[in-house]
Amino acid sequence: MEFQAFKEIVIARAAALGITEYELYYQAGESTEAGAFQHEINEFSSARSGGVCFRCIAGGKMGYASTEELSREQAEAIVVRAADNAAVLESEEPAFLCEGGKTYEALALKPYALPETETLIRTVLDTQEKLYAADPAVVDGCQTEGFCERNEIAIYNSKGLDLHYENNLSGLFVVAVVSDGTEKSDDFQIKVGKLTEIDTEKLVKKAVTAALRKLGGDVAPTMVCPVVFNPDAMTALLATFSPLFSAENAQKGLSRLGDKEGTQIAAPAVTLVDDPFYPESPMPIPFDAEGVPAHRKNVIENGELKTLLYNLKTAAVAGKESTGNAAKSGYDAPVDVQPFTMYLAAGEYTEEELLQKAGNGVYINSLGGLHAGANPVSGDFSLQSAGFLIEDGKKTAPVKSFTVAGNFYDLLRKITAVGDHVELPNANGVTAFGAPSVLVEQLSIAGK
Repeated sequence: MEFQAFKEIVIARAAALGITEYELYYQAGESTEAGAFQHEINEFSSARSGGVCFRCIAGGKMGYASTEELSREQAEAIVVRAADNAAVLESEEPAFLCEGGKTYEALALKPYALPETETLIRTVLDTQEKLYAADPAVVDGCQTEGFCERNEIAIYNSKGLDLHYENNLSGLFVVAVVSDGTEKSDDFQIKVGKLTEIDTEKLVKKAVTAALRKLGGDVAPTMVCPVVFNPDAMTALLATFSPLFSAENAQKGLSRLGDKEGTQIAAPAVTLVDDPFYPESPMPIPFDAEGVPAHRKNVIENGELKTLLYNLKTAAVAGKESTGNAAKSGYDAPVDVQPFTMYLAAGEYTEEELLQKAGNGVYINSLGGLHAGANPVSGDFSLQSAGFLIEDGKKTAPVKSFTVAGNFYDLLRKITAVGDHVELPNANGVTAFGAPSVLVEQLSIAGK
């Protein structure tokens, strides 16, 4: 059964049961993936997924029910199950549905057809051959993967909301493994776009070059010094600590920023943006998971915290408007808060100028142990790192196996200069992160 027919049955059933406040959330997708290892296709999958979630307000409580099956029986049953769920809930937390009649920004999407399976496989194999041919140091262990998917979301509610979104996505994932005869290193890169238009040679070169840079080098000396994070490393930090900007986390005591809106929390050089329509976003979308219009916003502007990210519930608790950042990890998942494309805005300095301003310190291009070595509540981090020494304003000897330690809240205040080019290193979903290179005034380096 198509979703529209399913929806009409749900509407009729809700009316028959006297349910006047409800929402139907539909999500569906199709995906195909092919992976290559040692010059052969070693993985292939094709799948469909999705379903619907019905939630209704009954007795001041929000009841939920979901199903993967779009049939008349399930359309009628899902309404009953949600009403029964509301009846047995003990919590009387406020429940909210988005009002209809709102204005949504038009998307500048350029739809493209997804590749045929044969094209996907051929591209994956060709890209792996380019990996092996890119440099004599490339060794076995390299992997390539191609993916394509179709995503569809629809939201309908009793308050006049009736939204639909559909987008296609494809791309390549490469892992380059290199060796100098004594040690190995690797790097991975992702590029999203029309498969036949991706510059595979450029993608391969970026992965191989990054892997080669990790070879050799000594352990960095222990010191407190200026640190330049390259875009990959700064993006990794931002993604790890992005939950600090969630109003939901702030209201639960999981962020220190709950009472900081309108105050200076970062250096004047810092502007942090969340933009659903960022040009390089792989999945721009005009509304959030509750149907609230999505829009570009400065979370931090010249160091001042302008806003946390809100959905309808957290906005009501704070006495504010939703920022359009409601999110669901799946059709049957609860509503939480997430950014769309969150990035540090570009500054005015080239990377060479950042190095000159640093003088002597460390350039970091790789961070490890982000899940174990970073605490997204306290902001503390202690992370395995690799990069280069900065001496007299220039990158010199490669260094590795050292730890960079600090606190993300403090780091924001210590950013003294920001690079002039934003990169989204591994964007491939609704939520993406990006950053330019940044210079941090002082951080602790633990090495030899």
